[in-house]
Amino acid sequence: MQVQIASTLLMELLEAAALSPDQEICGVLLGSPDVIESAAPATNIAVDPATTFEIDPAVLFKCHRAARSGGHQIIGYYHSHPSGAPEPSRCDAERADEMGAYWLIMTPDKLYGLFQTVAQGPIHDRFTRCVLVAG
Repeated sequence: MQVQIASTLLMELLEAAALSPDQEICGVLLGSPDVIESAAPATNIAVDPATTFEIDPAVLFKCHRAARSGGHQIIGYYHSHPSGAPEPSRCDAERADEMGAYWLIMTPDKLYGLFQTVAQGPIHDRFTRCVLVAG
């Protein structure tokens, strides 16, 4: 799967991850099945934001309401791995229950990877790698 994203949006997300080297950032990806058109940043309300993320439910509700009103659809989520690789962790796989959702994972070093949740994926039996094209 190949997915497009504006270079400026990708750089904004990578900069946000770089500015938070000790805690995971997170948010919602909005757009269509082959284009990430925008992102809605969210507060990470996890008990331990240094090692996990939990998107503020208020942001999720706002994105769902906007989508129902004709706005961009929720197509996935993003978060950072401050001390890890830009790949899904086992914890990510355990929490990824929405099939077809994209997961954009970044590091403070501005590395990134895009993954999609699938029923039987090669990564932790839950994800498959996607190609992210910035333009």
